[in-house]
Order: sequence, then structure tokens, then C-alpha cells
Amino acid sequence: MRIVIIDDSGLRATVLEEGLRDAGYDDIHIVPPRGAFVARLERMAPDVVLMDLGSPSRDTLEEMLTVSRALAKPIAMFVDQSDDSMIGAAIDAGVSAYVVDGLRKERVKPVLELAVRRFNAFSRMQAELDEARTALQDRKIIDRAKSILMNQRGLSEQDAYALLRSSAMNQGRKIVDVAQALITASDLLGGGL
Repeated sequence: MRIVIIDDSGLRATVLEEGLRDAGYDDIHIVPPRGAFVARLERMAPDVVLMDLGSPSRDTLEEMLTVSRALAKPIAMFVDQSDDSMIGAAIDAGVSAYVVDGLRKERVKPVLELAVRRFNAFSRMQAELDEARTALQDRKIIDRAKSILMNQRGLSEQDAYALLRSSAMNQGRKIVDVAQALITASDLLGGGL
């Protein structure tokens, strides 16, 4: 597992690195948050990112949250002090674990594991949501195509769906693709609904 520590304080980064090495991790990289470090992080392709911000200013926090959005990887953030708006901004940006005043090397492994599990759980939920949205959109397209067939050809809903299905099978395409093609053709011919 490649782990990147974002930290501009060598002492604090050392605590994280020691905790990771004690937990058996050895592919560890420390990156200071300067210059084009987000692009550098993307090239490094980390599996997990640990951010150690100490007492972040609003600007620093915003910069770090850009990292979270860009990488789409598990991210654990360690801060010395925080407030509700900072916590909210971090969670909204996709930070998987937000630890206030908890930088001790023996806590690094459990926080890392928590960040990975929460990230994976959130990713599964996001994939399921995307799949449900796609299915709903596909259903709307198919329903519209059925409606066109029912109106234009005088078919029942069941017969319209059977025609779409058989056309899709004969063409080796998905039903939704055939339905979309029918809608497009109908719109072009001026008969769309």
C-alpha cells in the first residue's frame, strides 16, 4: 500500500511515519504542501493520504480539501484544533477520517484502517446511487420509446416493450440504446412525445 503523508512539519510527519512503519507499512512518502503538490500526488498514485495540518488556516484547509477532491482516495486528516465548519468542510470534501488532537504513532494504524473502510463504504454507496440513477434514466428512456410505439403503431405497452426487446436482441444492442435511437428518429421526424 502506497501511503503519502502531506505535512510541512518534519517532526509531525515523523510521528506518522513511525506509526506506519510500526504497523508494517513501508511504501511511505512525505510531501510538503508547496508548489504544484497536487499534481505530484496524482503522479504518485497513493492508495491512502494522511494529512497532518496542525492548526490549519482556512486557506490551508481549502488547499488540502482540493487534494481530497482531486485524488478520490481514502484520506485521513490530523489537526490540533478545529471547529464545526472545518469538520463539515472536510467531510463534504470526502475526507474519510478527521482526527482532532490525536497525533500519536499508536493511533496511526487504526485511523488509517478506519479511513480506508469508510472510503470503501462511501464508494460502494456512491456506485449504488449512480447505478440507481442510471437505471431510472434508462427506464424513462424506455418508457418514452414505448409511448412512441404505442401512439405511432397502435401497440399495447407489453407489445411495444417486446418490439424494443426483440429489436435490441436482433441488433446486439441494449434495449435502452434502441429506445434512445427510436426517440431520436421520432424527434427528427417530428413525431416525438
